[in-house]
Amino acid sequence: MLAAAAGCADGARASVAAPSPPADEAALCRALHDALPRSVAGQERRDPEPASELTAGWGDAAIVLRCGVPRPERMSDPQAQGVEVDGVGWMLEEREEGPRFTTTYRRTYVEVTLDRRYLHDASPLTDLAGPVAGAVPSAL
Repeated sequence: MLAAAAGCADGARASVAAPSPPADEAALCRALHDALPRSVAGQERRDPEPASELTAGWGDAAIVLRCGVPRPERMSDPQAQGVEVDGVGWMLEEREEGPRFTTTYRRTYVEVTLDRRYLHDASPLTDLAGPVAGAVPSAL
């Protein structure tokens, strides 16, 4: 699903597969793309390749966002962990390479993957919650 390679000193960018959401969800993702901040958790914006309005990144692939992803299977698990940040619900998937968060109860799913620096730190979500809430309406 996500094929990210950390950026190298020579300026290489992460490679991230763009999702293929339906047209109405893609429109929400384009609005989100325009609203995303220039920095997240002190990491400057550095979008992955190939360029897409459905993906964004900060740092050397430390923080990667994909909009319009399919609903994660884990979301059906009543034991799934979640957090709420500034009114936006996120489902947490703990992974060895770093946590992955996916929005809940939004008209399209937004996925944020963090690298190992953020194993126990969801603070990057504070910079992303406002843009997500403003561009991707609640499904409730």
